[in-house]
Amino acid sequence: MEVNVLMVDDHPPIIEGYKSILSYNPHGYKLNTTSAHSCEGAYHTIINAKTPFEVAFLDVTLPPFIEKNIHSGEDLIPVVKKYHPEAKIIVLTSHSESIVLFKILNDHNPNGLLVKSDFQSKDLVIAFDTIVKGEVYYSQTVVKYQKTWEEKNKVMDNYNRQILLLLSQGVKTKRLPDLLHLSKSAIDKRKAIIKQIFGIDKGTDEDILREARKQGLI
Repeated sequence: MEVNVLMVDDHPPIIEGYKSILSYNPHGYKLNTTSAHSCEGAYHTIINAKTPFEVAFLDVTLPPFIEKNIHSGEDLIPVVKKYHPEAKIIVLTSHSESIVLFKILNDHNPNGLLVKSDFQSKDLVIAFDTIVKGEVYYSQTVVKYQKTWEEKNKVMDNYNRQILLLLSQGVKTKRLPDLLHLSKSAIDKRKAIIKQIFGIDKGTDEDILREARKQGLI
């Protein structure tokens, strides 16, 4: 069975590794692979492809395509869905933070989500076969977090996720209004709600982050 595959990663040797692993599969798949190494390269490959892609591997961290406001592999997902609506989308990421993985699933609902540190060669073959057959596949870190996300949904709306993520990256509160396009008072109210959910009466940003780490959110 021939499968037209798009692979996007900014490290060409990684793509060659994926191709090599999947070429030795026991399921009879023959891959016709097209590669891209940046958001810009992937964008043009996606919109100009002569044959529809059936599977798209998208790394999250990629050189951006500022002109089209495409900053990551996540931003390429809607482009793939528009030009190749039947394609199965597999997102691969080095990020293992709960909040990042939740955002990818919640915002884009890909057919596969794999944390790179989770899988070995055989796991990639299993994931590919599972997804081509129409099922979803999540690597073990994603599965582990899934069990806790439902009960934490109250703190997981989009802005609250971004606040926690930016704070965890060392961004100061005074910069949040510019980055999130919210007023300082709106951000303060959201931080107060987060503290309430975490059971923190008073505390600093570090107290919020400490509890978020304890609960597996970052």
